[in-house]
Amino acid sequence: MYKHILIPLENSAADETILAHIKPLARITGAALLLVHVADGWVARNFQQLKLAESQEMKDDRAYLETRTRELTKEGFTCDAVLALGEPSDEIIKLARERSVDLIAMTTHGHRFINDILYGATVDKVRHEVDVPVLLLKVKS
Repeated sequence: MYKHILIPLENSAADETILAHIKPLARITGAALLLVHVADGWVARNFQQLKLAESQEMKDDRAYLETRTRELTKEGFTCDAVLALGEPSDEIIKLARERSVDLIAMTTHGHRFINDILYGATVDKVRHEVDVPVLLLKVKS
């Protein structure tokens, strides 16, 4: 079934929702987890081309991913993490293809109308561009 699950993390309470749902599935299937956070601030988006120093946002995000990876590894999961830089949807799609994942599990916030246009773009683009199942969990407000 699923052997390699990509989980985009937001560094927010929404991460608990997706991890609580995915951990039992990963245990049953023996899937490896790929945690991804996409830093999308100005420095992150221009990091490579302008050869900038890491921003505090990027350092904090990297530390968060390291903490989550350690926690999941201690719980017995095979876990890797990537701090990507740039447009979240593009980076998630790219990693899904490069790492040959067979499931993407991510949260959605259930916005309506204008907020969907502003905040639902990542989920919408990912689900239309990848060739693997995308599991979407609505975060409870």
